[in-house]
Amino acid sequence: MKDFLYLLIFNTIIAIFLTVIGFGGDFEINLIFSQCIGISTFLCIKTTLYIKKTTAIVPQLLMITIAMTIGVILGTILGSTVNGIDPLFFFNEKTGMFLQVILIGIMFGSIVTYIFISREMLSNANAAMLEEKMKGIAGEKRVIETNLRLLQNQIEPHFLFNTLSNIMSLIDTDPEKAKSMMEDFIHFLRASLTKTRDQRITLGEEIEIIRSYLNIFKVRMGDRLRYKITVPDILLQHKISPLLIQPLVENAIKHGLEQKIDGGEILIRGEDKGDTMHIEVADTGYGFNGYDTHCGFGLDNIRKRLNLLYNEKGRLILMENQPSGLKAIIEIPYETDKGDYRRR
Repeated sequence: MKDFLYLLIFNTIIAIFLTVIGFGGDFEINLIFSQCIGISTFLCIKTTLYIKKTTAIVPQLLMITIAMTIGVILGTILGSTVNGIDPLFFFNEKTGMFLQVILIGIMFGSIVTYIFISREMLSNANAAMLEEKMKGIAGEKRVIETNLRLLQNQIEPHFLFNTLSNIMSLIDTDPEKAKSMMEDFIHFLRASLTKTRDQRITLGEEIEIIRSYLNIFKVRMGDRLRYKITVPDILLQHKISPLLIQPLVENAIKHGLEQKIDGGEILIRGEDKGDTMHIEVADTGYGFNGYDTHCGFGLDNIRKRLNLLYNEKGRLILMENQPSGLKAIIEIPYETDKGDYRRR
């Protein structure tokens, strides 16, 4: 409707211009012809582009030219009828004037067409930009929601209650161990609740969260749990999304080692692979046999987060660990000195 209003104003300006230069009749007659030709041409072009959509320049220009010519002819016939003039008058006695009307109609029609098509292209470009922006916002929202779900899963009620129960039972029998466990528990809670609010934390900060988590289970499981962390110092300063690695450690304990009578070992290792860093979490537990549906859901969340954050440059790889257990490898592209691969 806005385009149509602009069209009426433009047609009126054309009628004023033709009257000033002395072409045609008086202003009223020129206004009727201008409106009829302009509206007819506008509708013909719109209808043609709607019926036959194409992005190729040459076919589109040809279609617009034909539509403008038809629109001018139909508009002239309509304008003649409204003004009480026999349309055949132009064909029989005023052929030259009729050709002038067509040329003038095509000339002004080209201007109008250019204006409206340019506005439409700009509108489509803005719509495409808005759609991309909305996709980016939706992707960021999914990342935030996934982080929240992972955080909620991270601090589960039974983990809190079991840890507090262990601390309570150790207060009388082994106060030093209870104090150490409480310190690790407080550090773990503080880090989990503060660092995970950030979009990026350093790998070193993630490792500290993992270390506190493992120390808590070390008290609970005793010698049944052994762990080793070997990550080069150069990797510890690189930024990653929080809680990408910790769920793998949690799975290794819950589904691999905690169920075994003699427990087992967890090895966390970092390695520079050129454009990416590889973080490996390997355990000597039951392997794939110990994993249930919920664990699979957690691993699927990690894969989705890696895809949202790094596209195909971030991957989660699972394989059997020899001689027993499971090995999970996360490939993360560098973000500080080798480019930022986050989705926008």
